[in-house]
Amino acid sequence: MTDLAQPLPDDNRRAKRNVTILVIAQATLGAQMPMIFVLAGLAGQSLASNVCFATLPISLIVLGSMLSATPLSAVMQRYGRRAGFFVGTAGGALGAAIGAWGLIEGSFTLFLIGSLCTGIYMAAHGFYRFAAADTASPSFRPKAISYVLAGGLVSALIGPQLAKVTAEAMVVPFLGAYLTVIAINVLGSGLFLLLDIPRPPAPRHDAPRGRSRIELLKCPRVAVAIICAMVSYALMNLMMTSTPLAVVGCGFSQNNAADVVSGHVLAMFAPSFFTGHLIARFGAERIVAVGLAILAASGAVGLAGVELGHFFVALILLGIGWNFGFIGATTMLAGAHTPEEQGRVQGMNDMIVFGCVTVASLASGGLMNCSGGSAQEGWTAVNLAMAPFLVLASGALIWLMMRPREM
Repeated sequence: MTDLAQPLPDDNRRAKRNVTILVIAQATLGAQMPMIFVLAGLAGQSLASNVCFATLPISLIVLGSMLSATPLSAVMQRYGRRAGFFVGTAGGALGAAIGAWGLIEGSFTLFLIGSLCTGIYMAAHGFYRFAAADTASPSFRPKAISYVLAGGLVSALIGPQLAKVTAEAMVVPFLGAYLTVIAINVLGSGLFLLLDIPRPPAPRHDAPRGRSRIELLKCPRVAVAIICAMVSYALMNLMMTSTPLAVVGCGFSQNNAADVVSGHVLAMFAPSFFTGHLIARFGAERIVAVGLAILAASGAVGLAGVELGHFFVALILLGIGWNFGFIGATTMLAGAHTPEEQGRVQGMNDMIVFGCVTVASLASGGLMNCSGGSAQEGWTAVNLAMAPFLVLASGALIWLMMRPREM
């Protein structure tokens, strides 16, 4: 993952090669995530006996990601990034295959099992950003993370369009999309053969072990970085998961929902071309603060109305806010630990983040379908639920910025 000798500030040739490969992986393999997030809630709504559980498949994807994060981090710490990424694509293909089987059988249970396995890919996908930083110099690190996430711009274009083309391509609704996801994982996994990230050396018995997980959580910078990443990602997921249900429930078409999600995912990744530069200039904490403010603006627009334009603007702001908040928090975390703590802190971070995202995605379906008598009332509940968590993250960030700088 990381060499014992950190790269010199002007020696980023290997890092740039790895970033290029990871950008391509983000663009191609990453296309399956917007596909699934557009369709899984709608498929769940058609299979579930109770519409309150419509977003349970998405919740289980995120739960699978949470459960996989720490084991995958351990695999990467011991065997290297490439091995972990291969496990991820295998999980993605398996999850899509079981999900396809569930659609054929009309079994919500099978579909949920497939969703849980899909979480293995989602967890591995989350480590692309950390892999980008492994061989980068400190000055290039925020740009490397930002560029890799920018690859999601292409996946934002490809994924929802593939969802449109494949969702009704077969007699069984959504089956074509899940078969396409299998192909994406099988073909895209070959990209990782090109990565040049050294396998971590086996630790000597007298090598420093770094801080325990409890000690890391007591570090203010680590704790606040995790809180801000958790809130940014969970609120993005809360709102995005319910969007297809809200758009269709307010009288618009499934294609309209796909277009709104496409605009959202574009907004998630388009700022990545300059987010790293902004972080390098103004500092990660200030960019996270801007991200939290934009997330609040997204909720305000969502509360303002349910016309198609409101959905587009709210979801675009949601994407931009997530970008600033999540990339900023990732950069804060990457600079707050030593090399021997890397696998421990990254696995812990993603387990906590995706654990909260699991709760958010499950709550999304309940708020959307079971908190009022109409889609509009459900959408209002989703947007109001953002407020307390934004207050939590903002308070933690202000507290950190008022403290003296420390590891």
